Amino acid sequence: MPRRGVERILVIKLSALGDFVLALAAMKHIRQAHPKAHITLLTTPPFEALAKASPYFNAVETDGRPENFNQWMALRTRLRAAGYARVYDLQTSSQTNRIFQLLRPGPPPWSGIAFGCSMPHRNPMRNHMHTLERQADQLMYAGIWPDAPTETGTAPPPDLSWVLTDDSGRPIPGAATNKPYALFVPGGSAHRPEKRWPVENYGELARILYARGLDIVVIGGPQETSLAQQIQRAAPRTRDLTGRTDFASIARLGARAALAVGNDTGPLHLAAAAGAPTVVLFSNASDPALSAPRGKVAVLQAAKLADLPVAKVAQAAASVLPQP
Repeated sequence: MPRRGVERILVIKLSALGDFVLALAAMKHIRQAHPKAHITLLTTPPFEALAKASPYFNAVETDGRPENFNQWMALRTRLRAAGYARVYDLQTSSQTNRIFQLLRPGPPPWSGIAFGCSMPHRNPMRNHMHTLERQADQLMYAGIWPDAPTETGTAPPPDLSWVLTDDSGRPIPGAATNKPYALFVPGGSAHRPEKRWPVENYGELARILYARGLDIVVIGGPQETSLAQQIQRAAPRTRDLTGRTDFASIARLGARAALAVGNDTGPLHLAAAAGAPTVVLFSNASDPALSAPRGKVAVLQAAKLADLPVAKVAQAAASVLPQP
């Protein structure tokens, strides 16, 4: 519990991984704006460990998506009792609008787009802004970032340097091989197959990169082990880490990777935010102008990813690889 008199702040970010990673930039600025506050994150279970490892929160609560009446009432009771001085809604969805309306009458000061909130983000172009600029702009409207970088491409990417050291400041091992390696992220949401580059193309790219002196490491969930195995059939020395990495270890792998190549999916965003030179592959199912990772990143887009040639991806990879 916070000490008496300490300002209490609530930040809300529920999903999804790529969006959560991008929101870390806004979370950092909220902490800088409230350095002595007790800041709680309301999120969902997949992001609990990463949020607790970050330096931005004093507490993390994971019941941000109640499923029945009793759970909604329990959330309402706890949020009202907390007496938050301010809420930063970084999810800005119908779900968080319901949470805001649930807190009536007398909801806390609220930054977001919930109907009737006291610090609305009124920029009519907000839905056409990249997440980084949009959230910086939201914090400007909330009064804590007066010089927020809101022009296209100007907002800073997330800072994940904190995930690379332990509590005593010592580096945490993250490399999977002794050679420079390329991190492959061939999976993605099971219900969005149109966002996946064909796995046989990853296999061909693995052979090309291995011939250039890179080891290949594949990450993803346990349901994507079959993809890693298909890549291994094309490039037998490929290392399969699917199902064996949490979000923090993905960031550490990304920070030490010579290259990351993958679909527009959360783990690829995490690796890019950690500093990996990255090639990210977009179909027309999503807009890189709104959500592409930032940093040393090459964005490739094709209406259908099956039509994106391996040679073009290999060329993009060569453009972002560190020069000898």
